[in-house]
Amino acid sequence: MLVIKGGRIIDPVGNSDKIADIFINDGKIQAVVQDIYVDGARVIDAGGKTVVPGFIDAHVHLREPGFEHKETIRTGTMAAAMGGFTTVACMPNTKPAVHSREIVQYITDQARKEGIVNVLPIGSITKDIDGKELAFIDEMVEAGAVAISDDGKTSMDISLMERAFQKAKQFNIPLIDHCEDHYLAFGGSINEGEAVKRTGLKGISNAAEWSVVARDIILAKLYNSHVHIAHVSTKESVDLIRKAKNQGVNITCEVCPHHFTLADDIVERDRTDTKVNPPLRSSQDVSAIIEGIIDGTIDIIATDHAPHDEKSKAVDYEAAAFGISGLETAFPIAYTELVLKNKISLNRLIEMMTSKPAQILNIDKGSLGIGKDADITLLDLNIEETIDKNKFLSKGKNTPFHGRLVSGKIIGTLVKGRIVMEGGNIICS
Repeated sequence: MLVIKGGRIIDPVGNSDKIADIFINDGKIQAVVQDIYVDGARVIDAGGKTVVPGFIDAHVHLREPGFEHKETIRTGTMAAAMGGFTTVACMPNTKPAVHSREIVQYITDQARKEGIVNVLPIGSITKDIDGKELAFIDEMVEAGAVAISDDGKTSMDISLMERAFQKAKQFNIPLIDHCEDHYLAFGGSINEGEAVKRTGLKGISNAAEWSVVARDIILAKLYNSHVHIAHVSTKESVDLIRKAKNQGVNITCEVCPHHFTLADDIVERDRTDTKVNPPLRSSQDVSAIIEGIIDGTIDIIATDHAPHDEKSKAVDYEAAAFGISGLETAFPIAYTELVLKNKISLNRLIEMMTSKPAQILNIDKGSLGIGKDADITLLDLNIEETIDKNKFLSKGKNTPFHGRLVSGKIIGTLVKGRIVMEGGNIICS
């Protein structure tokens, strides 16, 4: 038994923002009222703190199986807990790819044994993520996959994608869309803009992204399927998604903290921590993304947590791996850049990181309602600190945010009533 006392409780589902206590028993929320006293219960004093549903990340790379030198389910979920995430959905570009019942089951089993937060597998659209043949979508969904995606690649076979959208509709799951025309993006490392002239690196045009967004909006509309656009990075993509929503297309989308915070003016040949796919775009794209967040075109914040070993980044920019580690920095960056700069309210940010991703993934999470799993994150919004990648629990230290001063600290993470992180320390072994 556990009582969280005196915190500011924000629950987007109940549209609630109040000072109260939370009583937890048997992993469930039993009561949310003032002045709860339970004999024998442990008490967490949350006075002056903020208590919210556990964060949900719809887009992470845990790298297991096959790339355990970059991350494991164990280290990735520890990083998640440090970042206040109680549920993460992991992408299928592992080795082997998550394209069958057996691999979905492997991840589920490993998460049960090694993970300290909830792990939801995402199945691949195509076998080996090669864009040529549909994966075993039926059996993956039956085994627990919550979505399908070929994240990291995009099939250019429209006939195959038509069948994928039909499968998504059949099973009422989102098709999470990595939108990139590989013919247009081929050989590129950075945004096609001023940074190309400065660095001499080959660029990736905005069209490489938005052309596929446009294609798949048409397919989603044709089959009335739920398409979720991953890591939106361009103004044109935001415009297309806004228009599609106004037309009633079943479309949602996400943005990563680096895409609404950083522009390509920081890209240098010796800064491979800025290499990410899609790339950091122009300041005009950043402004358009922020506008999309403000007006609700962009539904959620996801990290696209993409950890890499040091060797994968300690090479020439063109040879370096794409990706940024994001689980441990997402909330303070978003809070600092969006809430403290008066772009959106704190309540809206919490919604974008809790109830909205739960809706998109069709999971019963993201709420502090009575009877719900006690997946809870505790925040101290008054703490300022400097991001230090050397303190990351993720194996991946690849971040362009190292040394950045941010506000808002995760001080506690509970998963089904278990304290898994408290005061910056992982508790559950």
